[in-house]
Amino acid sequence: MSHRRKRFTIGIVLIVLLLLAGAIYLRKIAPPEAARLLPESDGIIYLNFRAIRTAAHFSDHPVQHAPEYQRFIDATGIRFERDLDDAAFALHQMPNPNGPNGPVAFSEVFVGHFDGRRLANYLATLAPSKEVYAGHTIFDIPSQGRTMRVAILGYDIVAVSNTPTGEQIHSMIDRYRTAALPFAGSSLLSRHYAQVPLLSFAWGIGKIALPLGKSGGLHVMGVRLPIPVDATLIASLRWIGHIHLRIEEIAPNESAAADSTESLQMLLTLVHSLENSGGVQPFDPETRAFLDSMNVVRHEDRAVLTATVPTPLLEHMLASPEGMKAIPGSAHPATAERNAAVVSRKIQSGTAANKPAVRPDKKKP
Repeated sequence: MSHRRKRFTIGIVLIVLLLLAGAIYLRKIAPPEAARLLPESDGIIYLNFRAIRTAAHFSDHPVQHAPEYQRFIDATGIRFERDLDDAAFALHQMPNPNGPNGPVAFSEVFVGHFDGRRLANYLATLAPSKEVYAGHTIFDIPSQGRTMRVAILGYDIVAVSNTPTGEQIHSMIDRYRTAALPFAGSSLLSRHYAQVPLLSFAWGIGKIALPLGKSGGLHVMGVRLPIPVDATLIASLRWIGHIHLRIEEIAPNESAAADSTESLQMLLTLVHSLENSGGVQPFDPETRAFLDSMNVVRHEDRAVLTATVPTPLLEHMLASPEGMKAIPGSAHPATAERNAAVVSRKIQSGTAANKPAVRPDKKKP
């Protein structure tokens, strides 16, 4: 082989390696496939259950199955706590919050280990009607006055939607055909995914607080937060030697961001002062450590809350939906509700007494 040909061959090999490395890098920083398949929406929530199982030590806490869930396991062989790897949820705000979908409808993508034949047979027993779209069968299953549409996209991917029409499930099937493109996805994902911290195993972007605001405000553990339900948020959980929580509110302007920051700081101060004065039920050690680690700062038009989430607290919240309704360690849910009412009244009275609700004329700092 001549010297010139050898250099040419080496050059071709280097170009191929660079292209391959570039493709691997793009795939690494691209949104997860489950999120890329979601249709246009008001909010997106993504969960990497492989990482969550490791962080929350699921294997150390056997899950007790409700009878309905056990029947599902017997029919399909699927155990979500074992077989689910990724899940992504699109939130669709409904124009009529009193309609059959309530204030929010959902589109979902699940990635894991499924027996497609057994799952299809099970879905067929529940669906009085079916639709074939782009070569995929969509099972139409009645559920609480709505229609839940389910499609098995591949051997490891299932799409679900309970929106009023089939537009969203059709969109997910269409996106599945272009899933190999690393930056495919909805406009919301394209705008904000780059702002999700790297290596986050759970994150949300957009109006992700909508499901928590059914009663007209944003509530967490029974406490109403001073953040609009339809605020654009970027929230994430990632492991950096500990579980790090970051919630960023994208405010309309710097004045609004300053108001949110001040209100959240006052909320944290009130919670600590009420516990120290005996005004609320004492928190358990994990919840107290979580609250003590919280910090709220402002960066221009954004209010940012950060905290360290103790692993036992994450396990508690994932083990039961009730963990989101009552403060862990409280003697009774009613006690938590009374505590929340005290904090909410203090926040509202403090806000009214200390500053106006809107300050459009506030100068930039």
